[in-house]
Amino acid sequence: MPLLLTNKIVEIENGNILSPQGFTTAGVHAGLRYAKKDLGVIISEIPASSAAVYTTNQFQAAPLKVTQESIASEGFLQAVVVNSACANACTGDRGYMDALKMRSLTSEKFNIKEHYVAVASTGVIGEYLDMDKITNGIESLSPGKLNSDAVDFQTAILTTDIVMKSCGYTASINGRTITIGGAAKGSGMIHPNMATMLGFLTTDAAISSENLSAALKNVTTNTFNQITVDGDTSTNDMVLVMANGMAENHPLTPDHPEWETFIELLTKACEKLAKQIAMDGEGATKLVEVEVLGAKDHEEAKFIAKQIVGSNLVKTAIFGADANWGRIIGAIGQTNALINPHRVDIAIGPIQMLKNSVPCVFSENEARGYLNQPFIKILVDLHVGNGEGKAWGCDLSYNYVKINASYRS
Repeated sequence: MPLLLTNKIVEIENGNILSPQGFTTAGVHAGLRYAKKDLGVIISEIPASSAAVYTTNQFQAAPLKVTQESIASEGFLQAVVVNSACANACTGDRGYMDALKMRSLTSEKFNIKEHYVAVASTGVIGEYLDMDKITNGIESLSPGKLNSDAVDFQTAILTTDIVMKSCGYTASINGRTITIGGAAKGSGMIHPNMATMLGFLTTDAAISSENLSAALKNVTTNTFNQITVDGDTSTNDMVLVMANGMAENHPLTPDHPEWETFIELLTKACEKLAKQIAMDGEGATKLVEVEVLGAKDHEEAKFIAKQIVGSNLVKTAIFGADANWGRIIGAIGQTNALINPHRVDIAIGPIQMLKNSVPCVFSENEARGYLNQPFIKILVDLHVGNGEGKAWGCDLSYNYVKINASYRS
């Protein structure tokens, strides 16, 4: 059943990249991986206004450069082709030409203008794509509208992920039902700014690429940019959104009376995917949410929240169900944010640990019981201003080391 989130936003049960009108998708096994699907595509029936945000890593991979060129041409996309297993990063001129070849092959296969195709890759850095397998794989793609087609695509983009990430939401805007869907991958090298994962969003809203770009940049600041798994930033990844206008609403602009409804819709989708990525961090057993209140401003609140959730000492304490609030204090104190050392409150779930910087008496057994749950909430109030911010991450387990010690094998 649909889940009503606000008076306007409704979550679609089992929502996915195909929830909006006018999109199809597919995923196949091209042979880049031993057995699993490794090549996928998203197709819009008509050219869609598009925007993307990209990793800030200085070694941006070839697919990102090709995608940037495609979007810059007219601001429209009609297809996104994605492969896993090989990042096509740090591969020089050959890697760039291979990314262009992926674009041209997809263009020919689906009779789409070449600059209406975006390219994305994820996997091992420093290895060349097997273009024979890519060519055969693209030729075998047969996009459809079934839920199984969405699952095939979601499977094809995974690397070390344990679970697939997807979402779907609707909202009524000027009497039209606007829908947004999403799919993402990511579980390691997650410390976005923007962004160390692949995220794909589709919507049937009518909106220009310029306004879509502004909306996406605004929303990712408070969602994807507020997750961390291991503090490392990838070479490849991005979040991309396509809006094909098939809902036939009046074009959305910042002056539109329902602009904030669309921003909320986009935010819900991005936050859902971001939390799923944080929960599926390599070796993770718990999703951690840190909320900071009373900071000097919102930016400092978000920074402190991310500092806490990214602290290895905090993450390992959560893994071990150790209510060591001193590690939270240590993470806060490392920042240059405005702090009053005599006014800090800390709570782990319902259990108050610190009040006005004075330790509270609490039950270690109760705290351990709470910390053994799959979702952990840490609340910090600094009492120096009105700034608020959230960040999401996960615990740090033995399995994280095991996974990353043998990533290429």
